[in-house]
Amino acid sequence: MQMTSTLAWLIDASRAERGDGPFPWAELSAVGTLEQALVERPATEVEDEYFRSLIANRERDRAAGRALDGPHLSDLAVSHGPNEAPAGTCSSGEQKALLIGLVLAHAELIRALEGISPLILLDEIAAHLDQSRREALFSEILRLNAQAWMTGTDAELFTPLRDQAQLVRVAGGRLFPQKSG
Repeated sequence: MQMTSTLAWLIDASRAERGDGPFPWAELSAVGTLEQALVERPATEVEDEYFRSLIANRERDRAAGRALDGPHLSDLAVSHGPNEAPAGTCSSGEQKALLIGLVLAHAELIRALEGISPLILLDEIAAHLDQSRREALFSEILRLNAQAWMTGTDAELFTPLRDQAQLVRVAGGRLFPQKSG
């Protein structure tokens, strides 16, 4: 819940500093029994109650082979901020743009907390974006100073990165570095 709150705070702070940007911002919340209890009661009380529940339900959980109650059953609720709509009701294009925004916000959070940019893995990402969003994604990755591994079957989509990235073609199980611009 704390990470969700911290990421939501960072998204809001980034919007205040840089504006909305090319990717929609997300509204985030953790949803579950424990999260609801934390809204209603002090954390120490909720923690003690959960501990007592684990003890009381030990045999039931052992028979099930897992804990049947707990934070692992919580969900991350994501809404498309600009549209004020749950992510699940958005179009697939809106969902993809929202997810990219979340990945970038999470990378920013890691950079802020750890002092280093994370490795970002994006499979076939360029094919799902129009040119302006592709260039915005590349710009954000460069701004974050992140190492990003992006796959794609159309090398032309990565042309804007040719002077700032190492492009590699994979064929027959071998790597073929491509020459820059």
